[in-house]
Amino acid sequence: MQKTLDSSQSISFWQQLVTELLEKAKQKGVSQAEVAASLDHGFNLNVRAGQVETLEYNRGKTLGVTVYFGQKQGSATTCDISPESLEKTLDAACHIAKATSEDSFSGLPEKEFLAYEYPELSLCHPWGITAEQGIELARTCEAYALKQDKRIKPSDGASLNTHQGLIVHGNTHGFLGSFEASSHSMSCQLFTQSEQGMQRDYDYTVARDPNDLQSVQQIALNAVNRTLRRLNAKRLNTQQVPVLFDATIASSLIASFIGAISGGSQYRKASFLLNALGEKIFPSFVHIYEQPHLLKGIGSAPFDSDGVKTVQRDFVSDGILQSYALSTYSARKLNLKPTGNSGGIHNLFITPGALDQKALLKQLHTGIWITELMGQGVNLVTGDYSRGASGFWIENGEIQYPVHEITIAGNLKEMLQHIVAIGNDVDHRRNIRTGSILIEKMMVGGEQGLLTTSTNTINI
Repeated sequence: MQKTLDSSQSISFWQQLVTELLEKAKQKGVSQAEVAASLDHGFNLNVRAGQVETLEYNRGKTLGVTVYFGQKQGSATTCDISPESLEKTLDAACHIAKATSEDSFSGLPEKEFLAYEYPELSLCHPWGITAEQGIELARTCEAYALKQDKRIKPSDGASLNTHQGLIVHGNTHGFLGSFEASSHSMSCQLFTQSEQGMQRDYDYTVARDPNDLQSVQQIALNAVNRTLRRLNAKRLNTQQVPVLFDATIASSLIASFIGAISGGSQYRKASFLLNALGEKIFPSFVHIYEQPHLLKGIGSAPFDSDGVKTVQRDFVSDGILQSYALSTYSARKLNLKPTGNSGGIHNLFITPGALDQKALLKQLHTGIWITELMGQGVNLVTGDYSRGASGFWIENGEIQYPVHEITIAGNLKEMLQHIVAIGNDVDHRRNIRTGSILIEKMMVGGEQGLLTTSTNTINI
């Protein structure tokens, strides 16, 4: 029997625990119940200037109980799985449910949507590495970076993280699902100084399987190159120009889009894409789809946090919005079917175009190549977008110099409609996988002041 986080407890132990708690819930007269157990362990560390700055071990478990008396719902959680604690947790959930008002949209998913059968996705690959070995890897990464160029200094140094977890979910519809997953990462952050000020940058690698991580030398080299290219950065005058979002940060645009089509945003009427199903949101060449069953995928999952089965799904086809991202509750509020997205999306892909990064810069011709975004200036209700940024000024398709302390602004609905190209330089390290995204025009605020936006105008 495969062991999990506690070597004395197998996955079957947790499955049995969940099953027994569901039976006890039935004995208390609930009409429906669900139980979810979540366990994880691992460590993370950081090395700076060769010295260990942090070393943190993590080990935890949480068991959550949700019960329904008709359409009254109550939930309670515990970290203590002793019989006495589990009994008190169940009683607390029942007490809360009886004291709440009815919600006609509450309740377990219908049986037809539950993941009674699901594939093995190869998500758990333990890394048999000790903290001491991790420290040496981080030191090696940082030292390799520092010896590349005397102008390079450690900013936050090098970091390493490794974690492994287990999810067990069951309900009184007879669903009982479980899967283990791991996540490992390394990163290196550096800085360099010039007369124009300090510049910093970083690189990282992340994977389910430690064998799929980049080497510490490659991470270090990437971090060095990214940092040095930002030397002698300049500011710009305020102007309207084409903007290329580098693949490493382009996913943030798509994340904002997903936020706007999430069920919660839709039924709360808090979206700039309200009731947009069937509308053309993107140019016709844009195809956005979800692949939740990708082996070793960063965002892969056999079922969502409601126990609903995950399936491959088109969110956008030919530029037209085909589906919202729905949990069971939000689907009922909207009179639609759940999409298996309670808790988020799973491996979202944007079909890349034919152009690589160099070709995209040629198509950009004159404008801004954005490589870093700062701040959270995105309003999902209105679509107003204004964020701090840095990157490079491009003329005739060639890099002229780095730029910093600028603000880019626009409206997300217009930005998505005016995407000119999507590159084939896909960043595979994220749950949202996209290449660089070229937008026809945006306002860039620099020397003449910060930009603020309203729905239809930009005030400088």
